[in-house]
Amino acid sequence: MSEKLLEIKNLTVHYATQESTVKAINNVSIVLNKGETLGLVGETGAGKTTTALSIMRLVPDPPGKIIGGEILFEGENLNKKSLNEIRKIRGSKISMIFQDPMTSLNPVITVGDQIAEVIRLHEKVSLVEANIKAQKMLETVGISGERFGDYPHQFSGGMKQRVVIAIALACNPTLLIADEPTTALDVTIQAQVMELMNQLKKEYNMSMLLITHDLGVVAEMCDKVAIMYAGEVVEYGTLEHIYENTKHPYTKGLFGSIPNFSENVKRLNPIEGLMPDPSNLPDGCNFADRCPNRSEVCVHKEPITTEVDTGHFVKCHKYY
Repeated sequence: MSEKLLEIKNLTVHYATQESTVKAINNVSIVLNKGETLGLVGETGAGKTTTALSIMRLVPDPPGKIIGGEILFEGENLNKKSLNEIRKIRGSKISMIFQDPMTSLNPVITVGDQIAEVIRLHEKVSLVEANIKAQKMLETVGISGERFGDYPHQFSGGMKQRVVIAIALACNPTLLIADEPTTALDVTIQAQVMELMNQLKKEYNMSMLLITHDLGVVAEMCDKVAIMYAGEVVEYGTLEHIYENTKHPYTKGLFGSIPNFSENVKRLNPIEGLMPDPSNLPDGCNFADRCPNRSEVCVHKEPITTEVDTGHFVKCHKYY
């Protein structure tokens, strides 16, 4: 069996304000083994980014707070580590590519210095050695080392994202978290960046947590998939489980809203309605109001997560 690298157990994260408490993450549990890529899929507001920020211990506090659960990385609970210990892990063992490259880079520091800074923070090297390694990292992501002294505004959106990837991979992390790394890019550049990330993942033998809306990207890059809805994982399993043996009505709805070139249809089949307010979640199933198969029990009783096949988990009343 593959060795577990990251295991999240019953993670719960709330954002408390004077008006209300937003239940952003509710009892999320996922496992990522060494060398695997896990796709975290769901619509905006499902809790994908908050899950990633929790792993990095970057949930803004206040108002955010990890209420309960464990985040085990290489067998150690990150929630019990001090801030200094977490800083040593960030960038060296766990790195994150943030959603928007435009806001991830410091506009007044050269891209080379920003890469070298990460290297010097985590490795005992001189400034010259850090600069040489930073140049090599630029070349690794397809940018000439001669552009070491250029500023972020001198790069296009796709090139900025490559720089962000170079910063994330500068210290050969064991786990790379990519939070919608291609959202701000056009389609052609998206394909180039995803291909680059896949290639570097294999080259550096990393595990990856990929947050995305694109089920096509997940199909190409991921080994496992976790479908998130309203702060919880509603379906989790291997790529084959999710794509070939889809169980949860929300997952079926996601696939149903994708254009299919082999079928002649006039309209797509969208999921009706909106996600519930996270500060006022329903008593029963969070998806009940939008579910075409709901029954009385769905409205009043929260479903439990059931293993319908080895490694395939579904949170739905239909399956227990």
